[in-house]
Amino acid sequence: MPILKLSSARYLPLNSGVTDSAPLVIDTQANPKDLFEAAVQRIRAAADLLETLHCLCFKHADVQDIPHITHALYLLTQDGSDLLQVAQQKMLNWQAPV
Repeated sequence: MPILKLSSARYLPLNSGVTDSAPLVIDTQANPKDLFEAAVQRIRAAADLLETLHCLCFKHADVQDIPHITHALYLLTQDGSDLLQVAQQKMLNWQAPV
């Protein structure tokens, strides 16, 4: 799993991108609470999908569904992880208002 390169740049590309350009980015100047909430939404969606899969019977499943499911899980967890890294960096450097 690639590690998000944190820098002073305002916009960081998501690691889940598969293109040369970065159409999806994280605004590093966003409120850490908003970054955290976006991360939680994606990680919770991935966890919910995994729980659903755990409870399903795959007798009638199509083998082509497996790459679709794993790709969706990858996108959700990678984006969530990237968002958490930026939120964590912002919170560690956070200064209480005077």
